[in-house]
Amino acid sequence: MEPEIQDLQNFLNKMGAKVEGAGTNVVKITGVKKLKDVSYNIMPDRIEAGTFLCMAAATSGKLELNNVIPEHITPVIKKLEECGCKFEINKKRIIIETPKKLKSVDIKTMPYPGFPTDMQSVFTSMLCIARGTSVIVENIFENRYKYTNELKRMGAKINIEGKIAIVKGVRKLSGTSVDATDLRGGAAVVLAGLVAKGKTTVNNIQHILRGYENLDKKLSKVGANIKLEKVLS
Repeated sequence: MEPEIQDLQNFLNKMGAKVEGAGTNVVKITGVKKLKDVSYNIMPDRIEAGTFLCMAAATSGKLELNNVIPEHITPVIKKLEECGCKFEINKKRIIIETPKKLKSVDIKTMPYPGFPTDMQSVFTSMLCIARGTSVIVENIFENRYKYTNELKRMGAKINIEGKIAIVKGVRKLSGTSVDATDLRGGAAVVLAGLVAKGKTTVNNIQHILRGYENLDKKLSKVGANIKLEKVLS
């Protein structure tokens, strides 16, 4: 039911395929003899958009995000509002203004249109410096808290109990050498590095670059002190 599936259906049908039902829990595909060449613009990445909003919130910044479909990340926006953030939302633009100190929130990941599991790690990282205690419940995938060990090395206070993560906000994180355990966990430690005192080195960045194109350049453009040193093949 995710919007990416609807986008894929639109793309395939433009090529001459017969696909229907995207956006529902049943997709019907009727085979055709051939597909044709087309030109197609892929939809904006909602998880990348949500990641940048969380990075702005964690660093107490004001950020204008363009080429975004706000309704695709409604649960993320609502949770950021609970944290104390304010938004100006247009058709394809979001402006976020953030408080000096975020409030804690509770999150439960759910299938679309619920809170996305791919935003869980980034939100958890952001909540490490929020005021109060947050409770995160991961309802989609197992073993998706590996990255929290890296955050704890930076001073985060996180307790894992099965599918539940209890995050007690701290005043600051400290830079150190950490690993990107996977794609979204990698984004989580980059966020932590942006707010941590001192230098943070993130290893295994090939995981991050798989889902965030030109991440270092985009963050540098809005003031981050970040440098990409090398990528392992």
